Amino acid sequence: MLFLIFIVALVCSYCLTYFLRTYALNKNIIDIPNARSSHSIPTPRGGGVAIVLVFLTVVPVLYFCGLLIQTDFLAIFVTGSCVALIGFVDDHGHIAARWRLLAHMLVSIWAIYWVGGLPDLSILGLTLSSGWLSSILSVIYLVWMLNLYNFMDGIDGLASLEAVTVCIGGAIIYWCLGENSHVYVPLALAAAVTGFLFWNFPPAKIFMGDAGSGFLGVTLAILSIQASWIAPELLWSWLILLGVFIVDATFTLLRRLLRGDKVYEAHRSHGYQYASRKFKRHLPVTLGITAINVFWLFPLALLVALNFIGGFYALLFAYAPLLFLAVKFNSGAQELKVS
Repeated sequence: MLFLIFIVALVCSYCLTYFLRTYALNKNIIDIPNARSSHSIPTPRGGGVAIVLVFLTVVPVLYFCGLLIQTDFLAIFVTGSCVALIGFVDDHGHIAARWRLLAHMLVSIWAIYWVGGLPDLSILGLTLSSGWLSSILSVIYLVWMLNLYNFMDGIDGLASLEAVTVCIGGAIIYWCLGENSHVYVPLALAAAVTGFLFWNFPPAKIFMGDAGSGFLGVTLAILSIQASWIAPELLWSWLILLGVFIVDATFTLLRRLLRGDKVYEAHRSHGYQYASRKFKRHLPVTLGITAINVFWLFPLALLVALNFIGGFYALLFAYAPLLFLAVKFNSGAQELKVS
């Protein structure tokens, strides 16, 4: 059944992305390169809708088959649908940043209500108790993950391969722990993204768009909090798996805030964007980050899940070289003026 779900979701996503690309070309829904772009060729956008529609079709199936509990189903399905709709409207017009943020906060509160916030977490011998404070932190985390994923969707294939490697990594960890019922949701999401990836792999034939990137960000965040209720150390595992995106986006944001930049304005000062300009191609950066996920972050996440190493210390160890790379590739550095 797992194999069937994966193949059907992958094929449906692949075919739906093809139709969306044809539709975007016919309706002139094209991303035109500008001074803030990391691409140079006009490219159709909005292909992430295929990921959304396929995954949100599979999720009710998993629920009715008893492979997803009601609270997690309501959190994932309703929150994902709302975020994707907001992104879709913004892709086709414009929603002011303050209204997008308000909507993101409301749907994040909905998700945290149903998932239940965070369980008790131990950090450096101190306990962060489950309650209103952890719930507020959880909402902030969901809103940030939603937006940072949009920020990190700036070069061909990057956001897609990040989701695929994180989801497969999470599924393998569940399998190693004997939590087989939890394998289905991340693998279904990985399959939906893989079908789209065939069209998004460098050089991309279609872009994801805000509908897809925001949806992936909030869904991965919900899955990470859901994992913490299976075992608290699994939250650290998911945070490690998501390390590249969290470190680059957060470091860039903080550096721009300290400089007094308007952080809601479009820019291309993320580390991965500087790296893609340095190498003059998207492919080596996308594959390099994928390699980091597979050969550095996943083994550490697995060791945490198996209780071979403490989660917080492993997180610091995992993030240290990522911070070095963020500094090396000038994440958040002042962009040169384009004449």
